[in-house]
Amino acid sequence: MRRNDKVDASARRLVWLGLIILLVVGLDQVTKVWALNNIPGQPPISLLGDTIRFSLVFNEGGAMGTSLGPSVFYLILTFIVLPLIVFYLWKNRQELSVAIPLALVCGGAIGNLTDRIRLGRVVDFIDVDFPDISLLGFELTRWWTFNVADAAISCAIAFLFIRLFFQASDHQAGQGEVSSEAKPVDSAESPAN
Repeated sequence: MRRNDKVDASARRLVWLGLIILLVVGLDQVTKVWALNNIPGQPPISLLGDTIRFSLVFNEGGAMGTSLGPSVFYLILTFIVLPLIVFYLWKNRQELSVAIPLALVCGGAIGNLTDRIRLGRVVDFIDVDFPDISLLGFELTRWWTFNVADAAISCAIAFLFIRLFFQASDHQAGQGEVSSEAKPVDSAESPAN
């Protein structure tokens, strides 16, 4: 492959990754505008009984109800982390199994950052029920309310962890195959005898 072909392929890949980021940001912001215009003052809107419903919540903290500081802390943290994500996205642009999840994380971070800049908090509205969790005094009866940006980030991170797990398993299996192929030296065949 010629150098120009490689540059063209790399540029096309970056364009596609940029489009993924824009799609996540656009879908996130459009759904949040819908939520702000249609849910306030309403009881939760059921989509699938009580399993999936829309309820408007404003989140000044972080993901999954974390509260490590005021909303401005998360704003500053995003400004610090987002350039790192973009750097790793650019660095791994050739490996789509890493680049696409990083593009999803980047789009989600920009979507929530937009809310923090515009509103001072994040708009969450997707409310999902799941089996209750009760562990060491921790009780959770419904999942934390989230949005499209959160879903993109969570799915991407879950994919990356699964990928890392299987990559580590494949690496260990590869080492096991090499060691099982190594033939032990029989003392009868040893040149010292």
